[in-house]
Amino acid sequence: MLTGKEKRHLRALGHNLKAVVLIGKREIEEPLVKETDAALAAHELVKVKLHESCMLDRHEAAGKLASECNAEIAQVLGKTFLLYRPAETPVITLPAR
Repeated sequence: MLTGKEKRHLRALGHNLKAVVLIGKREIEEPLVKETDAALAAHELVKVKLHESCMLDRHEAAGKLASECNAEIAQVLGKTFLLYRPAETPVITLPAR
């Protein structure tokens, strides 16, 4: 579970990121989960965007995708959200607890 300080730090890092994963009409299926998992393994912090055709609620989509990828939600803002999962050798250093 991320603390407030850690979430603020991740939100600051994610501000300038482009959306790497896009959720559309097909919503959350196995290929999307695999794509997100690979992106998290490569980047640790990933921005996900919901298209207008997606019928899922943004919080529901963030929670479902985070649980499928064993990640944590750093932010939900509008139609985008940030997912974080530390790598085996972390690149992002979180503030001390």
